[in-house]
Amino acid sequence: MDALAAIAEPTRRRIVDVLRLRECSVGELVDTLGMSQPAVSKHLRVLREAGVVIAETRAQQRVYRLEPGPFRELDAWLAPYRRMWTHHLAELERHLDRKERGGDL
Repeated sequence: MDALAAIAEPTRRRIVDVLRLRECSVGELVDTLGMSQPAVSKHLRVLREAGVVIAETRAQQRVYRLEPGPFRELDAWLAPYRRMWTHHLAELERHLDRKERGGDL
């Protein structure tokens, strides 16, 4: 599974949102998200297999954090769409400015 498919699922996006702010153990994610440990672990496995998160063993627990590589790839994939929408929004802004000034439509 690729990163985009992995984070398409809403619960996994919630996990990613939490991990964006800080590293967490499974227990911390369970408490933060109000989900069962097996459910959180299942989603973490999918995210780990997609390369979105990595786990580090610390003492008796696994601590998860985001892996930046897949997000760079997603950002690169989204770049042309951002440029397209920026262009369209700029055109809309020019159109509205002309309309506000009473110019040609």
